[in-house]
Amino acid sequence: MVEEEAKSLPMELSEKGGVENNGFVQNEAFDDKETNTSSREEMPKMCIVGVDPAATEELALKPYAGMPKEVLLKFSSQARYRVTREILFWLIITAAIVLVCATIAIIALSPKCLDWWQASPIYQIYPRSFKDSNMDGNGDLKGIQEKLDHITYLNIKTIWITSFYKSPLKDLGYGAEDFYDIDPMFGSMSDFENLLAAIHDRGLKVIMDLIPNHTSDKHRWFQLSRNRTGKYTDYYIWQDCTQAAGLVTPPNNWVSVFGNSSWQFDDVRKQCYFHQFGKDQPDLNFRNLAVQQEIHDIIKFWLGKGIDGFSFSALKFLLEATHLRDEPQVNKSQNPVTITAYSQLYHDYTTTQVGMHDIIRSFRQTMNQFSSEPGRYRFMGSDGDEDIEATMMYYGTTFIQEADFPFNFNLINMKNLSGNSIFEAVNLWMKNMPAGKWPNWAVGSPNAARISSRIGKEYVNVMNMLILTLPGTPVTYYGEEIGMENIVSENVSEEHINSDPVVTFPEKSPMQWDGEVNAGFTEGNSSWLPVNSDYPSVNVEIQMTWSNSTLNLYRELTLLRNSELPIHRGWMCYVWNDSNVFVYVRELDGLDRVFMMVLNFGQESTIDLKAIVPSLPSEAIVRLSTNFSNAGKAVNTKLIKTEMGEGLVLEYKTAKPVHTMEAFQGNCFVAEKACYSSAFNLLYVNC
Repeated sequence: MVEEEAKSLPMELSEKGGVENNGFVQNEAFDDKETNTSSREEMPKMCIVGVDPAATEELALKPYAGMPKEVLLKFSSQARYRVTREILFWLIITAAIVLVCATIAIIALSPKCLDWWQASPIYQIYPRSFKDSNMDGNGDLKGIQEKLDHITYLNIKTIWITSFYKSPLKDLGYGAEDFYDIDPMFGSMSDFENLLAAIHDRGLKVIMDLIPNHTSDKHRWFQLSRNRTGKYTDYYIWQDCTQAAGLVTPPNNWVSVFGNSSWQFDDVRKQCYFHQFGKDQPDLNFRNLAVQQEIHDIIKFWLGKGIDGFSFSALKFLLEATHLRDEPQVNKSQNPVTITAYSQLYHDYTTTQVGMHDIIRSFRQTMNQFSSEPGRYRFMGSDGDEDIEATMMYYGTTFIQEADFPFNFNLINMKNLSGNSIFEAVNLWMKNMPAGKWPNWAVGSPNAARISSRIGKEYVNVMNMLILTLPGTPVTYYGEEIGMENIVSENVSEEHINSDPVVTFPEKSPMQWDGEVNAGFTEGNSSWLPVNSDYPSVNVEIQMTWSNSTLNLYRELTLLRNSELPIHRGWMCYVWNDSNVFVYVRELDGLDRVFMMVLNFGQESTIDLKAIVPSLPSEAIVRLSTNFSNAGKAVNTKLIKTEMGEGLVLEYKTAKPVHTMEAFQGNCFVAEKACYSSAFNLLYVNC
């Protein structure tokens, strides 16, 4: 029996060994050694006894972990693996295509993002009156740097600093003696560079003035030109003129903006030079290409320093007619000898000449060379013209850009204040502005009386509410955020105005920071202009503590403007205007929230807005008011009451915005069109 068991053992081993191990690859050398050994008996032929071949094949083809490529390929062609693989492949391809198409669609349908000069109000600073850092009574660049926290407190991102070039400081310093240097009154170039760095560190932008039309007569170019030195000989506009018995006979009847002849005899050159402004501000000759290049070099210098833009002034005066004919008289019967005032002539030959806009476009092209970096767009503003159509030309055309916008002074130049006059000033700009361009609004400037002095203290808050809720970029002149007034002109002595007979400065009194001596403007004994006597109650420090102050209302309005899409991106539609109130809405396609401004520029008024806009809900919520105690209250839209100078920002929901109503189609405007998708929480333009 033992022998039988011994005989059966090799057969069992052979049977078990007969199952191929597909997971093991034999070593070829080992195989040769085993199979070529002659001394060993030939291996018995493997014979599987009692094993089903079909079962063996199934066992051999069953996949297992770690199987080699050769085995894996045996299964890859099976339908259940091939179909799954193809489904996954095409799903991935389809998903990638959908993702690319969605990205392209979002980019194509997304509206243009608001640039920095569109997204924030601009705060205009007259540097001599903002803050004195060295106790000499004059504001300076270091003083501006000390007060940057005030700018950020106002939620403002852009600062406009008026001219601080080295100059004799005549006519606000707008006749530069050196375009490449800082006037010592304001500090040094190092002070400017430090200020610029501090501004950018806070995420703010800065623009500065440039008046290319003329220089000071102290400028090096003029000194060389009057001596006929080289290329500078024709840098200015010189003409022969006769002089007899101490009297000069000019080449023609042209008069300066400040009055009297615009020609001045020069004893050195023995000719007359042309000046559109003061006699110490000779006009550059822009028909000389070398002069144009000088201005381009100045632009490049300051942009190279890192400033974010320029405001160009006096552009309409860049060119004059070469024929030198007399300009037409307004009153043809007036004796030509008696003409001394600028208003007595039509200035057909000294303003807005052919070729002027070509020069402005060249300025824009130079600035564009510095706008290539993402987030570093360089802003270009310009002044305008008395004529609204001529002003709109400064925007450029659809294909050729000039200024981002010409500054809008319609609200400053109004003769009388009323709801109707405000409507007319706003509508004049909006209906004439080229499609797709961006509006702007200002109620104060260094050359105009302050709001409080021009139209009354009671209208300061409602004027700020107006410019901060209209579409476009508001411009705030320093001090208007606290309701500063002009100083009394009698207080401005000859010493204070630097012996300048042309201008006085009642609207340029020092900024009122606190209730201390000199309103915190200077720690010196005196300031270049006297501080307004109302500074103990009209100053930044005290208004920060008053909940109902002009300063805090201004801040709440900038917060509202920054946070609500309809106010800084949406439609503006006029709803009503009369002698007392101006009413308009701000709304955005896709949002059911609407803001309605009811602004009183006259006397106490009650108005039924429900009758004017039937789709209005019966109640609206006061989001902001010039009287803070009204905020959050519900008002009946059939009975909206406002006091003199009161302004309301009402908020309500509606499924039928005003700009979709046929009755208001001619009263609605939108600049950068955008619509809102609540499903995806994004803006798009294909409304």
